[in-house]
Amino acid sequence: MVPPRAEQDSLGSRDVPDEAYWGIQTLRARENFPVSGLRGSPHLVRAYAWLKLACLRTNVALGGVDPAIARAIDRAAEEVAAGKLADQFVVDVFQAGAGTSFNMNMNEVLANRALEILGRRRGDYATVSPNDLVNRGQSTNDTFPSATQVAVLLAFRELRGALGALTTSLRRKESEFAHHPKAGRTHLKDAMPVTLGAEFGAYASALEHVLEILASVESALAEIPLGGSAVGSGVNSLPGFRAGAVREYARLTGLPLREARDPFEAMQSRWPLGAASAWLRTLSLELIRISNDIRLMASGPATALDEIRLPEIQPGSSIMPAKVNPSAAECLNMIAFHVVGSDAATALAVQAGQLEINVMMPLAAYEVIFSTEILTNYLPVFARTCVDGIAANPLKLEQYLVGSAALATVLTPRFGYLKVAELLHDAERLHRPVRELLVERGLLTAAEVESLLGPAALLKLTEPVR
Repeated sequence: MVPPRAEQDSLGSRDVPDEAYWGIQTLRARENFPVSGLRGSPHLVRAYAWLKLACLRTNVALGGVDPAIARAIDRAAEEVAAGKLADQFVVDVFQAGAGTSFNMNMNEVLANRALEILGRRRGDYATVSPNDLVNRGQSTNDTFPSATQVAVLLAFRELRGALGALTTSLRRKESEFAHHPKAGRTHLKDAMPVTLGAEFGAYASALEHVLEILASVESALAEIPLGGSAVGSGVNSLPGFRAGAVREYARLTGLPLREARDPFEAMQSRWPLGAASAWLRTLSLELIRISNDIRLMASGPATALDEIRLPEIQPGSSIMPAKVNPSAAECLNMIAFHVVGSDAATALAVQAGQLEINVMMPLAAYEVIFSTEILTNYLPVFARTCVDGIAANPLKLEQYLVGSAALATVLTPRFGYLKVAELLHDAERLHRPVRELLVERGLLTAAEVESLLGPAALLKLTEPVR
């Protein structure tokens, strides 16, 4: 068994497992914050590794780091950005304020991997220092929010594709169901007819509108505080470091990153994360609404609407044979509920900034990135296992449509609101179809009833007025 190595920080000396690439400050964080077992997202690890690489290359270009040592750190950062050493990022997402523990976890891993590349022993920080070299010209205060915003941008890029897949599925159903007129419902009561296709097209439109406003959120996230160091002044960084580091970071990530317009504001305020979280909440509220509609239209079959049939993806009951539930829609609801709750936590974290820093950044980072990831993971699954397989139930659609007294609304231009209301009340009291009473009372001929309330007329009623 390999004995541990001794490392020292400003609080003293500790033994660190020799096989670990992380060091003494990560060790302290593991001991101090054994909270959830949750670790930083791969998006955040990748974004942070690219940030360290951008800062390193800028420092080399400015003559601030020995090129020979820099090559080893450079290689280490590229490896981490590519997904290697992922098991070495062991700090809990609930940790010391501002993200210092995560930043030092990254600094120590890169330093020790660089030492390994150089043929030196791990922990030889006189050769490659996590603080003085890997963290040169930086602070947790500017690097953690910068990497977080980049991680969110990377995650949003994937969510765009996932949301697009769901929208495409809904648009296909819009076309498939375009000629299925059905009873509309407002206040969950009978209303004028629509088509099943129009309902699904409206769902797609809602998601497309939400997606359209994402660009403004992404623009806010692209303005990063990198180079501000501890409070925004860039203390201990070389002249030109801020601009060079942001420019190189943009090149590495392929994102349109730019320097903060006001570096002091960018250190104090985490409003771009708040905007990202609010956008996720808005998306989730629409997803909840759509999912609930699908569940309602699929309810029954014997005792509820049964207007559509969902794919049967798994048994729905451990006691009732053959019961099948809208499981995919239920799962989507739970995910969206979580995102709404995460937004509340993020809002509290964002407002918690004090003076020159917001120390609650790790919480906001976790909530926004995790919310984005679970939506990205599930939206294409929901499209595939639920939306793509939805089938209309024409018999029920027609039954509800022709039985809806709300259709008599088309008679109001001819007979007036009060006269039609009286007719509808009589129809309900006598349990008679409105169509029969119209003919029986000599108000309309059978041909006129057909022209106003027949299938062709009802389908025409579903078209928007131009």
